[in-house]
Amino acid sequence: MHDTKERLSLFWIFALLNYLYADVVALWSLADAPHLPPWALLGSAVLMEIPIAMIVACRLLPFRANRLANIIAGAILTLVNGFLTFVPPLVGARTPALPEYLFFATIETVCTSVIVWQAWTWSGIEAAVSPERIVRQPEAGITSA
Repeated sequence: MHDTKERLSLFWIFALLNYLYADVVALWSLADAPHLPPWALLGSAVLMEIPIAMIVACRLLPFRANRLANIIAGAILTLVNGFLTFVPPLVGARTPALPEYLFFATIETVCTSVIVWQAWTWSGIEAAVSPERIVRQPEAGITSA
């Protein structure tokens, strides 16, 4: 799998599954968890929609828009997740972050950081010679059905 579009899409699927599983585990682990206000639930929904949408966007957007969308979406999720997970304990705030949630949050933050790096270093040359764009090159002896 050498195509950056495919690799980025795969990372988004991986990150999304980690986000979902971490949240499900957190819900089951916190029987006495406080109920969130509607604005927090909406914010949560918007943040979860970003990786869901990026799975499709990675496969459909042209190179420049794809690269930019991955950099922006990855940076937003890396910063939000990193800030909400790792900053409160550093400043002495008490958080309900359980060890298993911290485990997933670390993987999520690393994964979205990798997405940003992959998109940042993604070459326009690679996008131009992507296998899906090569249909037929008779002079090189390459034809596809």
